[in-house]
Amino acid sequence: MEAYATRLGTIKVVFKRLGSPLARAVVPIVAGLAFFAVLFGVTWLFAQRATDNRQREVRPGDYTFRVGPVDDMADIVERDGPILYPDLRDTAYERTIVVDHTGDEAALGWQVYYAYPADRSPSCLVTHVEDTRQFVDCDGRTLEVEELFRPVDARPVVENRTSLLIDLRAP
Repeated sequence: MEAYATRLGTIKVVFKRLGSPLARAVVPIVAGLAFFAVLFGVTWLFAQRATDNRQREVRPGDYTFRVGPVDDMADIVERDGPILYPDLRDTAYERTIVVDHTGDEAALGWQVYYAYPADRSPSCLVTHVEDTRQFVDCDGRTLEVEELFRPVDARPVVENRTSLLIDLRAP
């Protein structure tokens, strides 16, 4: 009982030192806010330290695009012509790709092009002439697929001689 009275007496002494009623009302609120600010700061520091390594690693998504089985894709290219895929990285459509296949063996002869002429900028997108290997550019010129821009940052990869992938990490 005496220990309780001593603790209570200590609290009374602290509040007696605060002379005005305004100070006695404001000081506990400020002390509580300071406590929560320190608690937030310590929590934030621990969280920052725990996730520090992950902040430096940028992984926007997969670096490969799975096109499909090489046999099926080779048949489609032979029947309908090269295949256009819209931009696989962003919505600017500057990296719209054209997947082409030549030769008799499905696992060999794959090539990737960007969907604009080699002698023009990415803003001059081409359109495919249906069921052919030809494209029409922004100036109305008819181009063969080999006249399109060959990218250095995308290449075809045949996985296990069965699946066609586009590697977006190339060269």
